[in-house]
Amino acid sequence: MTIDIAGLPPEGIVFETSPLAELCLTLHALSEPGHHPGREGWAQATAAALRPDLADRLQEADFLWRNTFSDLFMPFAGVRGGDGRAGATLAEELDMLDELDDEQFVVTALEFTCLSSYDRGGPSPLSDAETRARVLELALARGPGQAEFAGRLLRDPCSVRAWVRRLFEDCDEAFFADIWRRIEPALAADARHKAELLRHKGLDAALAAVSPALALEEDGARIRVDKLAEGHATAFAPDVAPGLTFVPSHFGWPHLMVLHRPRWRPVVHYPIGSPELPAATSVELLKLRLEALAHPVRMQLCRSTARAPHTTGELAGVLGLTAPEVSRHLAVLRRAGLITAQRRGRYVHYQLDVRAVARLSGEFLEGILR
Repeated sequence: MTIDIAGLPPEGIVFETSPLAELCLTLHALSEPGHHPGREGWAQATAAALRPDLADRLQEADFLWRNTFSDLFMPFAGVRGGDGRAGATLAEELDMLDELDDEQFVVTALEFTCLSSYDRGGPSPLSDAETRARVLELALARGPGQAEFAGRLLRDPCSVRAWVRRLFEDCDEAFFADIWRRIEPALAADARHKAELLRHKGLDAALAAVSPALALEEDGARIRVDKLAEGHATAFAPDVAPGLTFVPSHFGWPHLMVLHRPRWRPVVHYPIGSPELPAATSVELLKLRLEALAHPVRMQLCRSTARAPHTTGELAGVLGLTAPEVSRHLAVLRRAGLITAQRRGRYVHYQLDVRAVARLSGEFLEGILR
C-alpha cells in the first residue's frame, strides 16, 4: 500500500488524537477480543455491564467495526471543504459525521458490500438501481440483520444517521467517556512526540517510530505501508484539505489501518507501543517463513535440528538425501530466519531457531490483521 506525498510540505503531515476513531477500536475489541491479547478481561467485563438494549443495538451495527473498520469513524477526513483535522471531543467528531452528505454516509456505512470498488469508487446505491440491487444482495449474504440495516439505510438515510449518532453517544455514556479520560493523555503525548520527531529529525525518523511497517521511498515522494492489503492514496485528494494524518490508538494493536478512500484525506491509524508487544515482522519475511515450512523435507530438517545442532552430512544420512540437496533446503530455512548456523572448526552446525518458530503463529496473526 502506498501514500503519495510528493510536494506535500512538512506542515501538511499531522499527528493528532481522534476520540471517534478510538471508539471504533474499543467496539472492535469488544466484538473480537481474540484479536487483542491482553484485552479479553476488559472486553468481558465491559460487555457484561452493557444495558441489554445497547448490547442489542451494538450487535445490529457491528459490521461497522467487526469485519471492516468503517471510515465513518474518521469523518474529518471526508468532510467537503473541511480542514482535515480531527475533533478535540467525541461531540465535535459526531458533528463532522453529520456534515458528510447522504451519499458519502451511505457508501461508507455499506463498505462491507463495496470492498471490491473501494479504491476506485463507483455509482452510488442511492441513485443507481443496479448498484443498489448488488448491495442488497451482498448484505443478505451476511445475514438478515445486515440485509435489514442496508435496506433501511437506502430507504431512509436520515433516520439511520440519527440512529447511528445516538448509538455512539450511548456508548460514550456507558463506557467510552471513562476510557477516553484514562487513555487520552498517553495518546496526546505520543502524538506530540511523533510530531517533534518529524520536526527535528525528519519524516524517516517519525515513520520508524510509528511502525516498522512504514517506510519512506528513496525519492521521498511516497510512503510504503507493509500490509497484505493493496491500495493507493494521495495527500492531495480533491475537495478536502491536502495532507496526511497519523492517529495513535491505545486499543489498536495488532491492527495498522490506512484510510485510502478516494477523495478522502489519507489517515494512518497506528497502535502505540507497549513493552509486551512484539515488533512487527515484514509481510515478505512472513511469506518466506510460511513457504519455507511448506515443504516436507524442510519440516523434517526442522524436526532433526530442533533438539541439537547437526552438520549437513549428518542430516543427509538421517533423511536419506544427498548433501547438496540438504544444503539447498537449509539455505531456504536460513533465508527465512528459521535455522542458525555456527562454524566449529571444519564443520558447520545447523540448529532450529526455536524462538523464531514459536513466534510464527503470533507473527502470522499480526501480519494478516495489520
